[in-house]
Amino acid sequence: MLFVLICQDKPNHSELRQSIRPKHLEYLSTQDVRFAGPMLTDDQSQMVGSIVFIVAEDLAAAKSIADNDPYYLAGLFESVTVHPFKQAIPAES
Repeated sequence: MLFVLICQDKPNHSELRQSIRPKHLEYLSTQDVRFAGPMLTDDQSQMVGSIVFIVAEDLAAAKSIADNDPYYLAGLFESVTVHPFKQAIPAES
């Protein structure tokens, strides 16, 4: 089942984000990620959060994946929401 993780960084935490980023990317490479990337400021100069589309068995498993992300464990995120997601465009084959 597909889920979306929407993670908002705490303000003024860009240095923490950069220092943990390699561990975060390594962790996500061990998961079934369909699409992921950082949210940016309006001028695109800084990363302010993350959006991850991930396959997991159920909501509890998706939340566990979010809870074990190195960004989350380091205290980067102000908020994390996890929702089931239905892909409409492009249509899944």
